[in-house]
Amino acid sequence: MYKLLKKDGNARRGELTTVHGTVQTPVFMNVGTVGAIKGAVSTEDLESIGTQIELSNTYHLHVRPGDEVIKKMGGLHKFMSWNKPILTDSGGFQVFSLAGLRKIKEEGVYFNSHIDGRKIFMGPEQSMQIQSNIASTIAMAFDECPSSVAERSYIEASVARTTRWLKRCKDEMARLNALPDTINKHQMLFGINQGGVYSDIRIEHAKVIREMDLDGYAVGGLAVGESHEEMYRVLDDVVPYLPEDKPIYLMGVGTPENILEGVDRGVDFFDCVYPARNGRHGNAYTNHGKMNLLNAKYELDDRPIEEGCQCPACRRYSRAYIRHLLKAKEMLALRLMVTHNLYFYNTMMSEIRDAIDADRFKEYKKAKIEGMRAGEE
Repeated sequence: MYKLLKKDGNARRGELTTVHGTVQTPVFMNVGTVGAIKGAVSTEDLESIGTQIELSNTYHLHVRPGDEVIKKMGGLHKFMSWNKPILTDSGGFQVFSLAGLRKIKEEGVYFNSHIDGRKIFMGPEQSMQIQSNIASTIAMAFDECPSSVAERSYIEASVARTTRWLKRCKDEMARLNALPDTINKHQMLFGINQGGVYSDIRIEHAKVIREMDLDGYAVGGLAVGESHEEMYRVLDDVVPYLPEDKPIYLMGVGTPENILEGVDRGVDFFDCVYPARNGRHGNAYTNHGKMNLLNAKYELDDRPIEEGCQCPACRRYSRAYIRHLLKAKEMLALRLMVTHNLYFYNTMMSEIRDAIDADRFKEYKKAKIEGMRAGEE
């Protein structure tokens, strides 16, 4: 259940109560695609850096190790030893971005695994069954994620199909949650708004799906090629048509600045691979912009990545040492960099919540963006 606690302009401060605990929003979900954060980051690490909710991927876990394996192991929470909320995305995006030859039919999508080429079929019912086996806290509806620059006629047909699939997802989840052997009988369902960059299609779709009384609503199909300005315009247009008493999730976004702009437009949930991926390539997020620790100027720099940062990396290690580890391709470098970046994101979300509570989000956003832009390398 979502409770809106406060608004500061359009920025929302809330909390989502789930069977696995309460999530304070706005929140950034730390992305552990296959049940782990890339970069040798452990569950203990996630707990130490203030992670509230973890995101894993239905498609990847279905392919390996297999959702039936996860169910036999007691669900993903038990499997990865994580007792806080988990959101699983439906696999739809991966089906359309990763899989080889695919055929979209009304019943679902036929495609080949990107790992071994075996034939797989996934439709709304299959996605719900896989997510039920994984036993995540929040399941995402199975949708088509068309290119944001696809033709209008294709987007219209795609959105209509996504709506039909959403009804099937809701029915199947209700069936699954009533079964005696279902691990999480309180699994929540979030629906996904689609429509590319066409605001009128987006708004009409929002009006239709908000009548389904789902547990939450996501805005999907953004951050896939359109400009940041177009993304913000779509959010300006569509968020007012989504229910105020339900959480709103902007999928796959993004940079710290993207998140601040999303919060300013009423978004509650975010996820993105950026902090982990950039960290693994030597880029650290700081309040003074992004810094590349592979630069020669850090070779003899005995300061932490960011002065005053309380992450495990900054409390103990120097820029020079972490740079050395990166150059030597030591796994510890990845762990320290990813942990720092996720700590930065989680801490920023905590600051955002405090700023909304204090009616000073606009000032916080302005200062944060100016600081990051000033020191960008």
